[in-house]
Amino acid sequence: MKRAGTAVWRAVLRGLLPARCSGCGMISDVPHALCADCWSALRFVSPPFCACCGYPFELMPVEMLAPAEDVAAQGRNFAEGVLCGPCLRHIPPYDRARAALIYDDGSRDYVLRYKHGDRTDLTPLLTRWMMQAGQDFWPDAALLVPVPLHRSRLLMRRYNQSGLLAAALAKQTGILFAPDLITRKRKTRSLAGLGRSSRLREVQGAFAISAKMAAKYDVAGRKIVLVDDVLTTGATAAACAHVLKKAGAMQVDLITIARVVR
Repeated sequence: MKRAGTAVWRAVLRGLLPARCSGCGMISDVPHALCADCWSALRFVSPPFCACCGYPFELMPVEMLAPAEDVAAQGRNFAEGVLCGPCLRHIPPYDRARAALIYDDGSRDYVLRYKHGDRTDLTPLLTRWMMQAGQDFWPDAALLVPVPLHRSRLLMRRYNQSGLLAAALAKQTGILFAPDLITRKRKTRSLAGLGRSSRLREVQGAFAISAKMAAKYDVAGRKIVLVDDVLTTGATAAACAHVLKKAGAMQVDLITIARVVR
């Protein structure tokens, strides 16, 4: 009887509040999904891509490709793929970065609505895409850590979008969620519109991990997945990965909704 009552109540709710496309709002049969038109406007990141930063090789400018002699000179194990030119010249502090989408006209609206428009109802859709993009991360990861907001920005926005994504991923994967492991000890200006070098200078020294938090989550020797919304130049991710490695993390991987390609 209880199951029947629940089913009836759900049917009533579906009638009163029908599922809608998360993109255009058109009435749909499936909750937290997209209609065909909205789906076709998205570009998902797919192989081949750089084994480190995840940049899609088919979208990579010629000057960013790695010359064969440079690859051979590194003497590294490329069993899991090849690195792009920039990663060969300067390997980031994080070990791997993966994104679900290319950040363009098709995906930008989802990210901005989620980040600034209180559209937290997009969480199930976005995390489903991130689950697929980071499928190689989940089996042996120990912690899911969101990129933190400074407390003043958190008060204005009322939520940390990276924290919501990390919490949802933790529920689906069973990996421990560590929302307070990294702190943002210095308020930085918005990184939008800044070049790579300016971004690196802006986030330098902005993040920290206390000995107490490192001990609480037993960071030493563990594999950690860092969660953020968009990968642009990688400056923020690199700064967070640096403090995680300094605290003893063995490996730091990055998962985002989208990534910028140039």
